[in-house]
Amino acid sequence: MPQSRQAADQDPARLFLALCPGEAVQAALAVHSDAWQWNTDAARYAPPDWHITLHFLGSVPRQRLDELRSGLAVPMTPFELRFGQPELWRHGLAVLLPDAVPEGFQLLHRSLAQALQRLGLKTEARPYRPHFTLARHAALVQLPAQPPMFGWHVDGYALMESTGDARQRYRVLQRYGSVA
Repeated sequence: MPQSRQAADQDPARLFLALCPGEAVQAALAVHSDAWQWNTDAARYAPPDWHITLHFLGSVPRQRLDELRSGLAVPMTPFELRFGQPELWRHGLAVLLPDAVPEGFQLLHRSLAQALQRLGLKTEARPYRPHFTLARHAALVQLPAQPPMFGWHVDGYALMESTGDARQRYRVLQRYGSVA
């Protein structure tokens, strides 16, 4: 096996599909996040790290990236997400949920699941709960008194890589939709 291909096999990409908010949504999330009363152990996410995972692909050989970039392009109809449900999940995960999951979101999620299956990749069996993760290790956090009320016009999604680097947790590999 050529050395560059062998290196790619030994260094797979940890991938996921996500909705990535722009600056206006990041600013609204920052205001909301600052309203939580965080415990000192909480590991808060920075605005560039905020996203809504659509599907987690896991470790994938890097030589498949070109195939994935083209195979994950699915049609999408833009939709609106409204937020207003802060929650604390098990294991100290502080999240923000949409008020509802619009049909356009559900259709995008299903279309991407079908594309993943065509590419021979597995999809998550657990029920899907879209959310922004605001922090980990936040078991003692107090939820804000006022829930956020902001919307997000979603017109694209992205193929993302987890970097393992705390300075930049995630990297966009491919954008899809009208923001591509």
